[in-house]
Amino acid sequence: MSSIPLVDLQAAHAEVAGEVREGFDRVLATGAYIKGPDVAAFEAEYAEFSGVRHAVGTANGTDALEMALRALELPGGAGVVMPANTFVATAEAVVRAGLRPVLVDVDPEYLLIDPALAADALPGAAALVPVHLNGQLAPMERLLEIAGTLPVVEDGAQSQGARRHGRVSGSWARISATSFYPGKNLGAYGDAGAVVTGDAELAAAVRLIGDHGSGRKYIHERFGFNSRMDTLQAVVLRAKLRRLPFWNEARRAAATRYDELLGGIGGLTLPGTMPGNEHVWHLYVVRIERGRDEVLAELQAAGIGAGIHYPVPVHLQPAFRELGYGAGSFPVTERAAGEILTLPLFPQITEGQQSRVAEALAKALARI
Repeated sequence: MSSIPLVDLQAAHAEVAGEVREGFDRVLATGAYIKGPDVAAFEAEYAEFSGVRHAVGTANGTDALEMALRALELPGGAGVVMPANTFVATAEAVVRAGLRPVLVDVDPEYLLIDPALAADALPGAAALVPVHLNGQLAPMERLLEIAGTLPVVEDGAQSQGARRHGRVSGSWARISATSFYPGKNLGAYGDAGAVVTGDAELAAAVRLIGDHGSGRKYIHERFGFNSRMDTLQAVVLRAKLRRLPFWNEARRAAATRYDELLGGIGGLTLPGTMPGNEHVWHLYVVRIERGRDEVLAELQAAGIGAGIHYPVPVHLQPAFRELGYGAGSFPVTERAAGEILTLPLFPQITEGQQSRVAEALAKALARI
């Protein structure tokens, strides 16, 4: 019996292979590997998709978030409020921008940044970075209200196409960042990312930062570095972007099937959708009350590519020890880290594959 991957990148490639091949041939024929016409075309298309006027392609999502923060020209060493429950790249980008992560806990149901805790942490901080996790948006209307005049930067790496109260991810804040890592809903064939904004001045600043601070050859107007989107990646992303609304709808259908297959199983908590959100199910993350690691091992032994996002929270990572947080600082995040389990989900997953996942999960839980 064949294994079931956590993410099936080959299935997605099969749908765009011809278009990508034609695009690669076009780029190879012209030699426009950097800043090629396909990059400009993708930036325009992704800006329209995101409901904003500007998109700037970057080398990866971590750079995109750092560049968005740098473009805001915040005071050096200033605090940036962000959730403890996120991938380490969010905190890395803050530090690389010369700023200091100020972590807060998340709500116990959706595991998104808790607005009340964020409000308590904002005095003295310079910015707020909400993270849209697993495919749904943080409560942006509340977060913008409590931020007031402080800048808000959306980390939308896991939410391409998701909406809240009808507004798409990336269009809520003054500036936002996303990642096109291969496993994302919109994934490249390598690393890539983007900054999106409605502010022309911020877009221009981001573009300068990602091109060595240079708008004219050998004239460097500000400190920058090299973070530009490769033209070949833009070809891939253009082909996939045209299919993204359909793929996101397929993810929703798959999440609904999981809800039906897994409902009523003891010791298992299914993921929910915050009211007002239109989820795009980047990840389908359940919670196992006890024995999570044993369940994971059984699933993997059965050929099911389940995984964990993220078993060690940012504040307990050795690299961030200097932030001064310890065990017990963020109890909701820490408890979730010991319970969360990500099940296979991708647009092309079949009902038969999901039934196998559900059966194996039920059997594993029954033995705990």
